Amino acid sequence: MSKRILIVLTSHDTLGNTGKETGFYLPEVSHPVAVFDRANFTVDYVSPKGGKAPMIGVDLTDPLNRAFVENPEKMAQIEHTKRPEQVDPNEYDAIFYAGGHGTMWDFPNTPELDRIAETIYDRGGIVGAVCHGPAGLVNLKLNDQYLVAGKTVATFTNEEETAVELNEVVPFLLESKLIERGATVEKAANFQEKVVVSDRLVTGQNPASATGVAQAMVGLLTPASETFATV
Repeated sequence: MSKRILIVLTSHDTLGNTGKETGFYLPEVSHPVAVFDRANFTVDYVSPKGGKAPMIGVDLTDPLNRAFVENPEKMAQIEHTKRPEQVDPNEYDAIFYAGGHGTMWDFPNTPELDRIAETIYDRGGIVGAVCHGPAGLVNLKLNDQYLVAGKTVATFTNEEETAVELNEVVPFLLESKLIERGATVEKAANFQEKVVVSDRLVTGQNPASATGVAQAMVGLLTPASETFATV
């Protein structure tokens, strides 16, 4: 039976008080989805508000971006994401939080998403996140403890946030918040690939890490590694 992955997209489209648009960052969806497709996984989408998810990073010189945007079925999924209450977490083997700055405003403030991820993880599934996607991890709990506590993670770093000059715009610094929640953050140089697997939590530092996160998730979900189902 095909594995099922639930991808979480932001519904937030305004970059703080800058007047600029934001949303989910397309390569952090198109690149992982290419990996999931090759593994014959089924992919569904959810967002805090449901419906059309705002998209940025649409560079059509990237062949995976182009293939995604030119695929009517995939774009229809982006236009009609599920609302959290429409999702049965028991149907999914993994959840993946895609990045984009919009996540910083709505992922931590949507407890219904937290419940979905907590159920998937508690059932022995995989939780993945890349770049700003780990904003969805900051309030996840398991047995009254933060899910990231005692785990090693990768995330968009404070240095990277400063480099893109948004450290004073985002509502909090993601690296600092995850450390506050008890995580250990491992990082590479700015904008270089970094993927960390800690138990059944897979995280990546930035867009360059998106493919690697998906590959690590597939590795954990392949039959040879299906011991997660009984953990």
